[in-house]
Order: sequence, then structure tokens, then C-alpha cells
Amino acid sequence: MICIRTKVLYNECMNVHVKPDTLTQLNRLGNITQHEPAGDHPQRETPSLLNCVSHVTTPQGKKAVLKTMLTTACERNCHYCVFRAGRSKTERVSFTPDEMAKAFNTLEQAGQVDGAFLSSGIIKGGVTTQDKILDTAEIIRKKYDYQGYLHLKLMPGAEYDQVHRAMQLADRVSINLEGPTEERLNLLAPKKDFMKELLEVLRFAAHIRQNHQEKTIASITTQFVVGAVGDTDLEVLSVSERLYKELRLSRAYYMGFNPVEQTPFENLPSSNDRRILRLYQSSFLLRDYGWTVEDFLFSQDGNLPMDHDPKILWANTYLRENPVDVVRADREHLLRVPGIGRKTADAILRARKQVHLTDLAQLQKLGVPARAVPYILLDGKKLLVQLSLFPSHEA
Repeated sequence: MICIRTKVLYNECMNVHVKPDTLTQLNRLGNITQHEPAGDHPQRETPSLLNCVSHVTTPQGKKAVLKTMLTTACERNCHYCVFRAGRSKTERVSFTPDEMAKAFNTLEQAGQVDGAFLSSGIIKGGVTTQDKILDTAEIIRKKYDYQGYLHLKLMPGAEYDQVHRAMQLADRVSINLEGPTEERLNLLAPKKDFMKELLEVLRFAAHIRQNHQEKTIASITTQFVVGAVGDTDLEVLSVSERLYKELRLSRAYYMGFNPVEQTPFENLPSSNDRRILRLYQSSFLLRDYGWTVEDFLFSQDGNLPMDHDPKILWANTYLRENPVDVVRADREHLLRVPGIGRKTADAILRARKQVHLTDLAQLQKLGVPARAVPYILLDGKKLLVQLSLFPSHEA
């Protein structure tokens, strides 16, 4: 473990001269970006021995990532946010790009991190703040020759050229839409413009990614704040579907609302964790399984039933009486079966080219789990099976 005391910084950290209190401040601030996902499994992001470092799953594998902000000061007044302007309980700390880059290099050289997630409060507008994030990334890449994982936040109102440069420097970029509609955003963050400051920046990123000539260009993600202002699952998933299809978004994240003291929403209830799980399950069905919003079975209030996995709920409605024949079905229909994910579906299709599937043992070897049995046929016949013979498996 790297010690963050001044004496040890100079003796053990590769003799890199860092402002004595930079790492101390970063560590004292702790996981200030805990509600900002840096990797592919936000629920599994765990803190390291250093408070400012988290273990995350990135597109390049599992990594220890510095998750922090250039400044915890902010001129915006988002009603749910711990960093909102005027909140006295928030410790306001700012770092220069050079200070942050040096601190990252110190940690990276000491083997404590292999990646960075860099965000910031907004001071003097999104464009000025974006420049500081870019300056930090430039120093990390050029001065310290770091070639590993960088995730950079895009600020509200960032310019096209800034977005382009961020996508050249980073492996992933993100800007949070926060609300699924302009009306919901106005309730969450009255000083942000949904179309001009947020969605337009996402469109910049999508255009750059679709038309880039570079061999590598950053992937794009966004995040919604769920459960504070009456947003429905139908609204959130409808926007997610559009972003996946039209902007080729890599991930949509869903942050369950939790009240923060000294904010206008401090007395509102927290979001249900099960609701967030259902949103993620549905989001993956939209992104990876060819589903549309029309496929989901919403309640009258526009929300998903929280007591059922959306794929199982659909299968109980449509496949109980019309099971999928694994010997004849195409990939799209195989993927509709609970428990059959992309790997298992592909394994079935490959196996069908080599052998005729006739028994349960073959399906088990291909990864078909017990929960799939009520929804499938094997060469036109229903399966009678001791469920304990089947493994628990994917999707």
C-alpha cells in the first residue's frame, strides 16, 4: 500500500515531486465519485485500501482506478447533488491539471492504479472546466507516457472539438443526461439545458465515433438519476433504446436516487434497489438481445413489475403455451428463452451444424440451465427433466 504521508511520498514514490498534500487531499475526500460508474459493473465497484481508488471492471478488464474530481466546487444547483452550489457540508477542494496528473503518475508508478476516472464540478462554465479535464489527460498521456485506461467526463455544453479531443485521449467518455426528458431534468437540475448542453454533447460524441478515422476512439456512456422526480421506467427505457440505436451508446447507467442532506430533495425517499436491477436487466435486453420497449410488460403506472425478471415475465406470458424448439429456432428466438444468453445461443447453433440434438445431456453441456426447460422443446417434444441435473447459467 502506498502511504500518503508527505515523508513517504518523497521517499517511496519514485522521487516524483508532487505537491505534499495532493494525495492526502484525494484520499481524505474518499470515493467522491461513488455515484459515477467507472466500469461495466457499477454494483461491483469496490474501494481499495486508498479511499480514492476503486476496483472496477473496464472494457480492458478488471483494474484499480483512481476515481476523483478536479474540483468539488460547482456553480450548478442540481437538487439531488452533494456538490450543488451553496451546500456547506461539502468540502470544496480543487486541483490543477498538473497536480492531478502528478498524483496519478505517482500512484501508477507505485503500482496502486492502472486507470483513471476523471470528473469535475463546473466552475466558469462547462467549456472552461472541460479544458482543465483535457489538460490533465494530455499531461498524463504525453508527459508521463501513460497508455492505459482513461475515462473522461464530458461537461455540459462542451464544444465539438473538445469532445473530439477527449475521445482521442480517453478509452471511454460520458455525460450524464440525468433525466429522461427535458421536463424531468428541469426538476432535477434547473440550471442545465437538456437539449443544448447534454443531448447535443452526446450527439457530438456519436458523430465523432461514427465518422472517426483513428484506429481507436472512446466508447460513450450516460447515466440517469432514477426515482426522485416521478420518472417512469417506460420513459427511461424509451430514451435508452433511442440512445442505443441512434447514437450507438455503449452503456446506459441508472443511479438510484438517495437523499442528500442540505439539498432540496433531502426529505424524499430513496429509490428501490430492485427497480434499478430491473432497469439494468431491461437495458441489456435492449442493447444486446434485440428487444424493443414494446416488448416489455409495464404496469399501468409505466413501471416494470419489480417482483419478476422482465425476460421471465415475458416468457411466462408468451412461451408457456408456445415453447421455442431449440432444434429449429433461429438465434433471435433462442435469445427469448430465460437462461439462454448470447454464448449459449451461439453454442446451440454451432452444435446443430455438427450433431442432431436429441437429449437433455447435450443441452446441459451447451449451457442450457434449468429455468429454460418450461419454455423450450427438443425436436418438437416437451422436456421432462429432473431440474437438479441442470446448471444455473446465464441470462
